[in-house]
Amino acid sequence: MTDTLVEQPVVFACQGEALLGLLHQPPQPRPSALGVVVVVGGPQYRAGSHRQFLRLARTLARAGHPVLRFDVRGMGDSSGPLRNFESLQDDIRAAIDAFHQQHPALQGVVLYGLCDGASAALLYLAEQADPRVHGLCLVNPWVRSAESQARTTVKHYYAQRLREPEFWAKLFSGRVAARAVSDLLANLRLAGRSGNAASPATARRPARYQDRMALAWKRFSGAIFVALSGDDFTAKEFIDFTAAEPAWAGLWGQPNVTRLDLPGADHTLSAAADHQALQSAMTAWLATHFAAVPG
Repeated sequence: MTDTLVEQPVVFACQGEALLGLLHQPPQPRPSALGVVVVVGGPQYRAGSHRQFLRLARTLARAGHPVLRFDVRGMGDSSGPLRNFESLQDDIRAAIDAFHQQHPALQGVVLYGLCDGASAALLYLAEQADPRVHGLCLVNPWVRSAESQARTTVKHYYAQRLREPEFWAKLFSGRVAARAVSDLLANLRLAGRSGNAASPATARRPARYQDRMALAWKRFSGAIFVALSGDDFTAKEFIDFTAAEPAWAGLWGQPNVTRLDLPGADHTLSAAADHQALQSAMTAWLATHFAAVPG
């Protein structure tokens, strides 16, 4: 018996490019278990901000779940041109393929993503219903548009500033720059607009990426875990957006959805206590919904 993790590099192909990943094996691997694929979004590589993906992978592996974290094309040690989060479907599919090649007896996988990595995971399922994906773990998902950003800024920034006597004192004394007032008015105008909802002709594949995310969420029958940071505009924007947009109506109430609120956490959960809280909650969620088959 050993409690030492086995961590090994894996290289796999995606559309003619070479992707590098790190596979974390549990100390006592089971023949049949649920794996976790870390989908990295934004301009970062497989370790994540302050090595959070590395630390998460080791925690989950010690709990009995093999984990694959990898660089998408154009990032880190993977080849190819850089792509944004709306174009990572082939990368995610290739990673799941490689994971199953390494672990042929996997029950399936959970896709884990932070910010636009979470959005990319949903967009992958919007493109195809991959039966190998049994769960989603989404942390501060990205739904940014000009209108939603303006609404969030008005609600969570300007609304607070307008209640501060110091702001009005600066305004009347002329110490608030004209640019700041102009920005407020511009945000108010944008906040009053709505995005272009999908028309009936595009209902099968909505044009807006946010609506494709909603469609994937609605269709997905597996378990969904959503973690939201309290001190993060991206999380606030996601909460406000999903509450206001028709495509998201009722989705929070689905029985397969678990929500974790982390009141003081920032976007990347940089505080050790916040990241530990996420790790603990996700480990418990996995144990509840995906009990591994004993080897």
